[in-house]
Amino acid sequence: MTVTSPVPTAAAAPASTASTIGGDPMIASNFTTFLKLLTTQLQNQDPTSPMDTNQFTQQLVMFAQVEQQIKSNDELTTLVALQQSAQSTAALSYVGSTVVVDGSTTQLANSSATWNLSVTKPATATVTITDATGQTVYSGSMALSPGTQQFVWNGLSNTGRAWPDGTYKLTATAVDASNQPTPVTSEVEGKVDSADLTQNPPVLSINGQEFTLDKIKRIVSTN
Repeated sequence: MTVTSPVPTAAAAPASTASTIGGDPMIASNFTTFLKLLTTQLQNQDPTSPMDTNQFTQQLVMFAQVEQQIKSNDELTTLVALQQSAQSTAALSYVGSTVVVDGSTTQLANSSATWNLSVTKPATATVTITDATGQTVYSGSMALSPGTQQFVWNGLSNTGRAWPDGTYKLTATAVDASNQPTPVTSEVEGKVDSADLTQNPPVLSINGQEFTLDKIKRIVSTN
């Protein structure tokens, strides 16, 4: 009895197309080739030693899963690109606006620098202001009520020295009526000078510092 020699097994097909999958995201053509190879193999298999059909099923499932994953990755890439584009558009819309952000560093201009301090209960806060070199330029205390209130510094030290315009940092600690430490948070207000779209996510330049969009708490005025 003449037996037709079987063609190379279908198990070898995925291996032969593995490099193609890496080079071409769309494997539909490879999948068609695989089906043709599989059909030819079935037609020419050794009738005395037929191949296990479970292997064919597993190979079909494998191809389908790989193609599905590649398509999902492509869709995720598109979604990420759309999100980045939306963030860039939002960042540009802030340029020129005056906003409030979480922070402790602001600009002294025309003998005035303002911070917003917040506590959850009545407290006494100790405030220290330092310049860009870390030197203490002012220290004092103030009573805080629950909620947010402004602290405005006129640029004068405790000895009456007038400090020049520039960047200054405020550090505040607070205690409640029982002299127990209580959290105090600070916010700063400033104009958005520019938006850097080369970073991911984009960052805004405010008072000489960089902030991401999620740091913006309020918009005080628009350009």
